[in-house]
Amino acid sequence: MLAARVPTPPGHVVVCGAGVVGAAVAYFLAERGVAVTVVERTGVACAASGKSGGFLALDWCDSSPLGPLARASFALHADLARDLGADYGYRRLDTFMLAAHERGGVRGGHRMPAPPWMDGSAIVAGALGSVETTAQVHPARFTTALLDAARAKGAALRLGVVEGVTVRDGVARGVQVSGESLGADAVVLALGPWTTRAARGLRLPTVRGLKGYSVTLAAGDLPAHACFMDYRTADGRALEPEIIPRPDGEVYVCGMADLQPLPESAEGVEVNDAACAVLARAAGQISTGLASATITRRQACYRPVTDDGLPLIGRVPGAAGAYVATGHGPWGMLNAPATGLALAELIADGAAKIVDLRAFDPARRM
Repeated sequence: MLAARVPTPPGHVVVCGAGVVGAAVAYFLAERGVAVTVVERTGVACAASGKSGGFLALDWCDSSPLGPLARASFALHADLARDLGADYGYRRLDTFMLAAHERGGVRGGHRMPAPPWMDGSAIVAGALGSVETTAQVHPARFTTALLDAARAKGAALRLGVVEGVTVRDGVARGVQVSGESLGADAVVLALGPWTTRAARGLRLPTVRGLKGYSVTLAAGDLPAHACFMDYRTADGRALEPEIIPRPDGEVYVCGMADLQPLPESAEGVEVNDAACAVLARAAGQISTGLASATITRRQACYRPVTDDGLPLIGRVPGAAGAYVATGHGPWGMLNAPATGLALAELIADGAAKIVDLRAFDPARRM
């Protein structure tokens, strides 16, 4: 009987994108002794990975094919908080559902005891999660910690514009970066909503960018809580803001979507001050402290989304040695660790072990 063939790990992998998914792929490849070069146009965590809420949930994806990926990733987050040796604000949370109206006066009182700091007009409608099921990280710091750990294991970071993947005889041989060729034995496309542009000529489903706004408030020390709100503006709009205090005294608020087209790069993302003001006012309904808090940052970013709402994780059809990891929508920060580990296993070992990737196969919609 012939012995099973053991895959030969690639000598050099180019990971395109220094967001949280690209950083996770680079980290887990570097852990396996694979030489990695991360190529990034602007900077580490310069787009959605630096401007998201960093909220993590164990079981919120259980009703979709994302469930096993999310559960594996939630556990990996706890492991990484121990192993990376960096303080990026990881902590477990209690998570609440609230309801509020910009004009105040939501009918009825709290449906459950409200934490003392929630002294505004918003009502606490129920519990959505506990310290067993919800957690948080500071997204930019977490992404940086992953990439720093990868670089400590030999990975390199190169700034430049990924202009395309070099494919010869059906095999990916590297990428074009700012007019130069960078050779590789394997290429990973993890450029978020810009992945489709870098993948011209490859057979991949379209990845789009969904724009959203956020603000951060200077509010001082608040408990480890997260708030998801059913909110009505004075002009009748229904919004679903997320308000997430961080351990450094900052409070993150998001929840305004916008259908503006994707710009050429992260530097071209425009911020709408009026949308940010709506978010700050929504947060102010929760407590008098948030109502008087100073806005420290007004932000916007584009989350990568696919037509069926599931990420693309796996081999690029028709191009051996080319892989993709993007399209995670609002769950990129949660699912990055398991995505990174699964793709590293696929590239280095020939198969993903931590989670079944078939639901996320890039060929599923071709």
